[in-house]
Amino acid sequence: MSNSASGSSSKTRVGLSQQSEPTFKRKRAVFQKDLQHMMYGFGDDPNPLPETVALVEDIVVEYVTDLVHKAQDIASKRGKLLTEDFLYLVRKDAPKFNRCTELLSMNEELKQARKAFEVDEEKLATIE
Repeated sequence: MSNSASGSSSKTRVGLSQQSEPTFKRKRAVFQKDLQHMMYGFGDDPNPLPETVALVEDIVVEYVTDLVHKAQDIASKRGKLLTEDFLYLVRKDAPKFNRCTELLSMNEELKQARKAFEVDEEKLATIE
């Protein structure tokens, strides 16, 4: 008899903790086309089941959300979220860390190329 009483109180506690957490509604199927292409690139069927794509999307969104929350916790001391916070979180996962640093350096190169292109356009405009 004590088991059923404790069981109902634990259910109440679980329900209360779920209500206190903020719930965020997100648009579903935002990344489905991209995920379908990525899944195909990694060897899946060209047209995977919608349920599979939805599951992968849920996993990816949950991972990214968790990563952002952890980065925000790290950055809260400073008051500003930086890319280094994300690099700190993936530092022990060598493939992720290397890919992140590669993408960041590529992004920096693209910024510099765009800047140089804008300067060239300005010079051409002043000459004409």
